[in-house]
Amino acid sequence: MPSEDFEAERPRLLALAYRMLGSRAEAEDVVQEAWLRYHAARADGIRDPQAWLTTVTGRLCLDVLRSARVRREAYPGQWLPEPVVSHLDDPAEKVAQRMEVSLALLVVLERLTPEQRVAVVLHDAFAMPFDEVAAVLNTSAGAARQHASRGRRAVADGQSRHTADVAEQRAVLEAFLKAASSGDLSALAAVLAPEVVAVGDGGGAVNAGRRPVFGPDRVARFYVGTLDRFARYGVDVTIEPVLVNGGAGVLLRGAYPDGRRLLAVLAVAVADGRITALYNQLNPAKLGSVDDR
Repeated sequence: MPSEDFEAERPRLLALAYRMLGSRAEAEDVVQEAWLRYHAARADGIRDPQAWLTTVTGRLCLDVLRSARVRREAYPGQWLPEPVVSHLDDPAEKVAQRMEVSLALLVVLERLTPEQRVAVVLHDAFAMPFDEVAAVLNTSAGAARQHASRGRRAVADGQSRHTADVAEQRAVLEAFLKAASSGDLSALAAVLAPEVVAVGDGGGAVNAGRRPVFGPDRVARFYVGTLDRFARYGVDVTIEPVLVNGGAGVLLRGAYPDGRRLLAVLAVAVADGRITALYNQLNPAKLGSVDDR
C-alpha cells in the first residue's frame, strides 16, 4: 500500500480508533503506529492491507484501553471524551466528519471492559466478522460474540436518551442558554428531562465538579450559579454555537480579570424536546485542537 493509499485509509482508521479510545490525540498516535508497523512488514507480503491495518489498529487500541483503565481510576474527577468540534459555517474537515460519534455514546462506551468495547466497535460500527474480531482479541469467535453482546446490553442500559436531530438539539440548547443567562430557573427546568445529568471534566486543572449533578432543579441551579459567578468575577464570556461530534453544542471563551483564560465545550443529549444530559469539557489537555481554531 503506497503512502497515498494509506492516507486515503487513514480517516477510517482514525474513526475506528477514536470510537475505541475517546481521544483524538491517542487515536492519531495509534494510527501512526499502525502505519509504521505496516511499513516495516511490507516485505512479508500482506494480501489484504485494509484488513491488516484494521486488525493492527484494533490490537493497539486494546493495549491502550487496558493501560488506560489504571490511569482513569486515578483520574481527578469525572472523565469525558475529547470532543471533535467543527464550526457551523465550516462543515468540518474530512477527518472530523468520519470521526463523529455522539458524546452520549462515547461516555457509556467508557464503562465497558476493553474487550467489550473493541468487540462492539469493530463488529457493530465497522461490520467486522466475529472470527476477525476474535483475532484482534486473541480469543474464540464465540467469546468475541459474547463480549459484543454484553457490551450492547451495557450501552442500552447506560446511555442517556438522545434521539433528536441536530435542528431540534440546537433549538432546545438555545432555549436552555437563554433561560440560564436570564436566571429564569423555571424556564430552565422546563427544558430539562426528569433524568437529566450534568457531567464536567476539568482533569484536575480546572474546577469542574467532582461528581455529576442530577435532576432538573439541581442542574438548573448549577448553570445559573455558574453564569452568575462569571458575572461577579468580571469574566467576559463569548458563546459560539458549534457542532460537537456532529451534534449541537457551544464553545465558550473568556478571560478573567487576572489574565486566566476560560475555554470550554458544552454538548448535549436531547430527546422529546428536553435535554437528558449535558457534557462540559474544560480540561485544557483535551481542548488543544479547539484552542487552535
